[in-house]
Amino acid sequence: MTEPPRRRPLPRQPRPTRLTGRAALLAVVICAIALSLAYPVREYIAQRRQIDQLLATQQSVSAQVKSLQAQQQRFADPAYIEQQARDQLHMCFPAEKCYVIIGNTAPSDTTPQQARAAAPWYAKLWQSVKKADQVPVR
Repeated sequence: MTEPPRRRPLPRQPRPTRLTGRAALLAVVICAIALSLAYPVREYIAQRRQIDQLLATQQSVSAQVKSLQAQQQRFADPAYIEQQARDQLHMCFPAEKCYVIIGNTAPSDTTPQQARAAAPWYAKLWQSVKKADQVPVR
């Protein structure tokens, strides 16, 4: 038996591109999924940002607590309290004679802030009253 002659395949014609019903449905489903995920993703990002801010705040407050605990331990020592009373409040024991040097005889290595800290408590109080009485400049 002889074989029938083979046919040549016809060249394929390009199909006209048009939107089919399935493609339209797929596009609608993808848009619906994207829109339904947009809000939760935005909320997740906002919550992560808030968590990061709270962690930073927690670290700064933790450092402040450690500093205050160290200060509390220092104030538990009677010698430290006595030294602070002498330095800041210019107090002394009844049997002692205390001298306060007034004028420009302060050593040159002191800063203005240190010189201001050596002022008696009532001078600091009067300065704060003066500042509170001033009209703020805008």
